[in-house]
Amino acid sequence: MAVVPAQKPIRGDRSMFSSSDDNAMMKRILETHAPDGRDVDAKPLLQIIEDIFKRAAPGSIQGEKAQVDALDDKAFHSGLVDMLELLSYTISRISCEISCKCSGGGDAHATTVAICNTLSSYSWDAKVVLAIAAFAVNYGEFWLVAQLYATNPLARGLAILKQLPEISEYADSLKPKFEALSNLIAAMLKVTKCIVGFKELPSQYITPDTPELVTANAHIPIAVYWTIRSIVACASQIMGLIGMGHEYTASTTEAWELSSLAHKVNNIYSHLEKQLNFCYQHIEEKRHVEAFMTLVRLFETIHIDNIKILKALICGKEDPLPLFDGSTKQRASIDVLRRKNVLLFISDLELSRDELSMLEQMFVEARSHPARLESQYEVVWLPVLDRSTPWNDTKRKQFEALQLQMPWYSVCEPFQLDPAVIKYIKEVWHFNKKALLVVLDPQGRVVNPNAIHMMWIWGSLAFPFTSAKEEALWKEESWRIELLADAIDPLLFTWITEGKYICLYGGEDMEWVRKFTLALRRVAEEAKIQLEMLYVGKSNPRDKVRKNNITIVAEKLSHVLPDQMLIWFFWVRLESMWYSKVQHGKSVENDTIMQEIMTMLSFDGSDQGWAVISKGSAEMARAKGDTILPALTEFNVWKEKVGEMGFVPALNQHLSDNRTPHHCNRLILPGTAGSIPEKVVCAECGRAMEKFLMYRCCTD
Repeated sequence: MAVVPAQKPIRGDRSMFSSSDDNAMMKRILETHAPDGRDVDAKPLLQIIEDIFKRAAPGSIQGEKAQVDALDDKAFHSGLVDMLELLSYTISRISCEISCKCSGGGDAHATTVAICNTLSSYSWDAKVVLAIAAFAVNYGEFWLVAQLYATNPLARGLAILKQLPEISEYADSLKPKFEALSNLIAAMLKVTKCIVGFKELPSQYITPDTPELVTANAHIPIAVYWTIRSIVACASQIMGLIGMGHEYTASTTEAWELSSLAHKVNNIYSHLEKQLNFCYQHIEEKRHVEAFMTLVRLFETIHIDNIKILKALICGKEDPLPLFDGSTKQRASIDVLRRKNVLLFISDLELSRDELSMLEQMFVEARSHPARLESQYEVVWLPVLDRSTPWNDTKRKQFEALQLQMPWYSVCEPFQLDPAVIKYIKEVWHFNKKALLVVLDPQGRVVNPNAIHMMWIWGSLAFPFTSAKEEALWKEESWRIELLADAIDPLLFTWITEGKYICLYGGEDMEWVRKFTLALRRVAEEAKIQLEMLYVGKSNPRDKVRKNNITIVAEKLSHVLPDQMLIWFFWVRLESMWYSKVQHGKSVENDTIMQEIMTMLSFDGSDQGWAVISKGSAEMARAKGDTILPALTEFNVWKEKVGEMGFVPALNQHLSDNRTPHHCNRLILPGTAGSIPEKVVCAECGRAMEKFLMYRCCTD
């Protein structure tokens, strides 16, 4: 058997990676480009090409007979058939050109330029798709014969005439070449799809003068050149097998050349893919802005019901069942909210357990009296999640646990809200970690940008949770024990009804608590008044408050709130009162209730204890620990006035007469709970308070 030498490298390929030739080569390629405006829908053609390469993969001939499957019917839609009737001649012509010029080992650059000349009237994406389609014809025919060689007499006859080596017989020696061919074809396809991707970018969101697209368009011609150059290299290797018969000898040089070319084409792809992603980002930003402005206009428009608004917020993907019903644990249609008052509960996953539990109690209580007017509302949880951080099983379980705990509606999926909706929630409704309750009326109008404060202060009695209702409720209020303490302890209303004096006190210093409670009990006995005391701790009830509760109960010093959630709720209501008043333009200078709220919050901001003593709704005295305790120890000084004025007025008189000019009040509020005014006036002296930024951890 004669030994035929291995195929020689393609002439001109030695310098194919020389960057110094790129400018001249680019100029030559651009000279071949003279598009006449004809449009080619490259995508369906590319689907057929990919299918051919997939089925012609060398691995498919290993072992038994290769499977033969029909192409998807969608590949043969009428538009593609009509297009192929126009393009078939061009594809055949290039296929022949590739066969002829690559059979004898020609100049790869010259062959590439010749193909570019043949395709001069087409756009860049059409050029590369038509060229790769022409190669797919040759490549597919080669592998069709190779795959059917052992089982089909027609294929065997063609193989004999073409003098193709029996591929299975030379599988080991041909393996490096075929692997290199497959890798290069894969790289060519990636670049081709990338170029087609640029052509398919929506012109309404990205224009040719967009910097990302300008950069890409500058590199597409060179990408087309090297893809066609790679087609020529692959075709040369395939053509080199024809005529070799049983005397074929493989060369490692051939595989190396293909691998080197694949490396270059992959680099080109990486650069193009990066630019294409930049373009996608640009388009997404434009789409988000457009969707955001659509949402803005939608909220400015009058609607007959709330469905259009709710769909825009919740149903980004037109899901027929976008809601999860917390009561039935089933999916639900958006229509369950039609023409209802809807409270959008907006939060992230770091939702306070106390906050959720209290809101749940209020909701369940409202649902237990469905006929009442104030129960006629629905709640929908909209989770605002950070898309920039990785989503994992832990976060999904956290989302599902919260969702299952909520008795109201929620979105079904964690990332169901469109980015434009998230942008609207943050920029228009000013969401910043702290939970919001945005209220929509039955027509979808926003009637309160945040009713969370109303909910904490008045519960369902604040229905329909509008800003007007909030203002009306404040007009009916006065500073009294019922407003301050609400129903944090059922005994409070009993004590009020019985006409008892009530003392609420707080702080963390257990030693002060002992001194104060013993002193007040002694004074109450001397003054012959019925007194009840209730310890309410601090706004961030930590371990120290819990231990104080245990000690107070053990030593029988006073009543306590057994559940720390109730302590949290007492203080969050006070904060809510402050924010609610601020939203309605109230301040210490023009609102007496605001003065009292500020005083209570400044008590909590101090490091010492404090106390409020009340009888009925009209009489209240309050002071810090370093003022109230001395006043109690000096009871003999003012006890005669108790008979004349009453206990609370006499105490207030004594506190006023002994007020020291020096004081230091601190107001500590969560910075993300609402809009903080630039100027806050001290409730005690009327001077502007100095503003500081405070970071605090919840643990001891």
